[in-house]
Amino acid sequence: MDNQATCTALSMSRLRCLLQGLDLKTFIFLFVIVPTGIVGIYFHGQKITYFLRPLWQSPPKPFIEIPHYYHENVSMETLCKLHGWGIRDYPRRVFDAVLFSNEVDMLTIRWKELYPYISQFVLLESNSTFTGLPKPYYFAINRDQFKFVEPRLTYGTIGGRFRKGENPFVEEAYQRVALDQLLRIAGIEDDDMLIMSDVDEIPSSHTINLLRWCDNVPHILHLHLRNYLYSFEFHLDHKSWRASVHRYQKGKTRYAHYRQTDFRLADAGWHCSFCFRHIKEFIFKMKAYSHNDRVRFSHYLNPKRIQEVICNGADLYDMFPEEYTFKDIIGKLGPIPHSYSAVHLPAYLLNNADKYNYLLPGSCRREDG
Repeated sequence: MDNQATCTALSMSRLRCLLQGLDLKTFIFLFVIVPTGIVGIYFHGQKITYFLRPLWQSPPKPFIEIPHYYHENVSMETLCKLHGWGIRDYPRRVFDAVLFSNEVDMLTIRWKELYPYISQFVLLESNSTFTGLPKPYYFAINRDQFKFVEPRLTYGTIGGRFRKGENPFVEEAYQRVALDQLLRIAGIEDDDMLIMSDVDEIPSSHTINLLRWCDNVPHILHLHLRNYLYSFEFHLDHKSWRASVHRYQKGKTRYAHYRQTDFRLADAGWHCSFCFRHIKEFIFKMKAYSHNDRVRFSHYLNPKRIQEVICNGADLYDMFPEEYTFKDIIGKLGPIPHSYSAVHLPAYLLNNADKYNYLLPGSCRREDG
């Protein structure tokens, strides 16, 4: 007992000596600043990483921008000529191919916009999200709403692999390969036009009509879309580019959602991300899509919080903007300004404004169910 007491006394003595040797600045650094920094990194590490992105990642190679000419009173021959293209004797066939999750309203607006110019609508859905969560076949459940495309529809399903812990982009790539096979079943042939884009990346109808009539269009062309978040009230920027149009080549064309060419056609449609009617759909996508790792804390999925974020035009994940320069990051900090323009939006949306009111300026409230 005496030896133990002696050792304890010596240990306390050494600790007192150590503390006495520390000045106030060192004490504050060790016991205030360091713990605060650790807590800050835990809660805001991802934000710090995004803010410092310009230090570790350079901007991608700029696109070669193709000016886009259009007016309803200008002939197709003149429009093709303005783009430096010739005009065909007859238009190409057009295939619109999408992977479907649960975006019933956006799919309706998309197909109504493109309907006059699409030869075959191709849709594939899985009973699994990209993150391996089980889900119903939502399109099959709502198929009666899409009778207007039924004669031109090639629909397919694919079973999910449900591999927990796997990178979500692996499941996404698996489903895109299956979509390639479905396109062949749909009867696509060389030089047919193929639209590759997510459901919420909607090319304008006049863009597709232009590309199907004009000759000498590039084999692959990205579409520069107006980028919106939550609804057409929050115009984020003009930087959406992943949608693309291809002149199909058997054995060479592969369905993908990344950069495939340097050419981009300006002002070619709309991208409305997280444009859902119900709060539960926001929660579903946050847990289901490839960037589900951004849900760092459970309170991000709180319905009341999500509703406030939508009406404020803020970020669902409390993140810094995904930009490559400090100037761009700082310029986009804070909520997205409200836009009161509903000019040049999809015609079906405006013709059915009562039904899709939540997508228009001034209607940020979402339904709970």
